[in-house]
Amino acid sequence: MTDTDITIIGGGIVGLTVARGLLDNTDFSVTLIDNKLDHNKSQPVDFDARVIALARRSVDELRGWGVTLPESVAIKHIEVTDKGAAGYCELAAQNFNLSAFGEVVALQRLGETLYASVQNSRLQRVAAEVTDITTQPDCQQLRLSDQATLKSKLVIVADGGSSPVSATLGFHYQQTAYQQTAIICNVKVSEKHQYKAFERFTANGPLAFLPFTSSTDDEVQNEYSVVWTIAEDQAEQLLSFSDKQFIDALQKAFGYRKGRILTVGKKDAFPLALRQADKLTRHRSVVVGNAAQTLHPIAGQGFNLGVRDAVTLVDALKSVTDPGEFDVLNAYQQARRADRSATIGITDSLVTLFSNQLLPLQTARNLGLLSMNVSHAIQALFVKQTTGLN
Repeated sequence: MTDTDITIIGGGIVGLTVARGLLDNTDFSVTLIDNKLDHNKSQPVDFDARVIALARRSVDELRGWGVTLPESVAIKHIEVTDKGAAGYCELAAQNFNLSAFGEVVALQRLGETLYASVQNSRLQRVAAEVTDITTQPDCQQLRLSDQATLKSKLVIVADGGSSPVSATLGFHYQQTAYQQTAIICNVKVSEKHQYKAFERFTANGPLAFLPFTSSTDDEVQNEYSVVWTIAEDQAEQLLSFSDKQFIDALQKAFGYRKGRILTVGKKDAFPLALRQADKLTRHRSVVVGNAAQTLHPIAGQGFNLGVRDAVTLVDALKSVTDPGEFDVLNAYQQARRADRSATIGITDSLVTLFSNQLLPLQTARNLGLLSMNVSHAIQALFVKQTTGLN
């Protein structure tokens, strides 16, 4: 039987972020459990090929912990449009005294960087699955697939949106399916990105183009990561297209804002739903990141909300002696309430508003975009929420 102060289940980005924060800011012993960890403990889990947009606060928090973002591309301008309508808004970071709204980075690179940054004698890595958890007054007792057992004062669940561990610990979820699929791919275009991101609303859902680089060469500035939200019944057809057919369909949806789309890379698809835990904490356990809430990718809020979960949790554990104590976890849950509620609310509302072609809603959203385009005060509210600086 091994004892540890804190166990993190899940070696993805959020789990690694929590681990880095705990090792930098507390004296607790930490055990990181993920069955995808390389058994020689030298390699991180395999991350998918997706690219993520780190909001301004996420960038600041990670850099504040000494994490260097690998080959990231700054978002300095954002253009929002409604396909086939007059709605338009353009935002420039310099107008809000920001160097950038955020930065775009590949998940694989960020994961490797975070993994390399958590080398510490207080960290134990375990390549296994949690097969059973027994709740005791002063700890959670975990049984692992390698037959080992572990006693932990606090269990942090960071293993994603389909977490089996959270159900074992008694967490309950509400789920709303959006009947949409996100198709994710990287493209090259004929014009330079000029640090500009696009959010284009179509009849089937939002289409995001995020400036991105797959190279360490600073001269490569004509790549975008695409998140194309499409109705479920159309996604299968799009995924069956040849690259040329897919590019033609994507070009028609996006237009020629950055010239012609030249090439497209590997395409992945994910069904979309809002899934949120009824509570963030239970006895000596807490859920963070996608294990706490899974959001629609519109406006890129889900991952950044998870980073703020991680940062707030580390802050709550900085000066305590027992990390799993009820008052400590309750304080964390209260601290996350407003930000979590606001972010889930604005994301879900945007999905409803911009995935509906009813004339009254279409008119309302276009008037809203036009109003935001001429009102710095409205823009400022939106920027504060989406950058995490609220």
